[in-house]
Amino acid sequence: MISLTVTAVVFGVVFLAELPDKTALAGLVLGTRYRASYVFAGVAAAFALHVALAVAAGSVLTLLPQQIVHALTGVLFLGGAAMLLLKKDEDEEEVRKPENQSFWKVSGAGFMLILVAEFGDLTQIMTANLAARYDDPLSVGLGAVLALWSVAALGIVGGKALMKRVPLKLITQIAALLMLSLGVWSLWEAVTA
Repeated sequence: MISLTVTAVVFGVVFLAELPDKTALAGLVLGTRYRASYVFAGVAAAFALHVALAVAAGSVLTLLPQQIVHALTGVLFLGGAAMLLLKKDEDEEEVRKPENQSFWKVSGAGFMLILVAEFGDLTQIMTANLAARYDDPLSVGLGAVLALWSVAALGIVGGKALMKRVPLKLITQIAALLMLSLGVWSLWEAVTA
């Protein structure tokens, strides 16, 4: 059974953490060069694979005693918040243009770009932490994949307009604050358990 609360919390945290990420910019670049639906198909498949791997890793963590899991996820969330706050602005990476605009070439380019760029990325680590924290792989996986797909869609279709209205620094600070809160909460539960 899917918990809407867990799904919503995961969606919010992952969505905000992914917005300032380089892959959102890469989606924007691909979306300006190629057919948006082709780019999204490849990017969405890569994100689904990353979420499945992260949820599996997080589910393994649930085998540990709860106090250790809370302490570990708390430290990792605090580390993630620090990474977001200390992160330097990244230049928009040049994306190699596929030779033609066929579905397989464009979606394949999007898939490979995200597959490589997101492996071990902050949002993948966060998803594993959330899977361990909530011990609800289906709800966590659904929230994370919907958040990543939403950011990808925003980046591909309307990234420029969003970034003109909402400063990237503000988005990063909100994501860091959420992660900091989750980190403190997890550490508090580890100490009081």
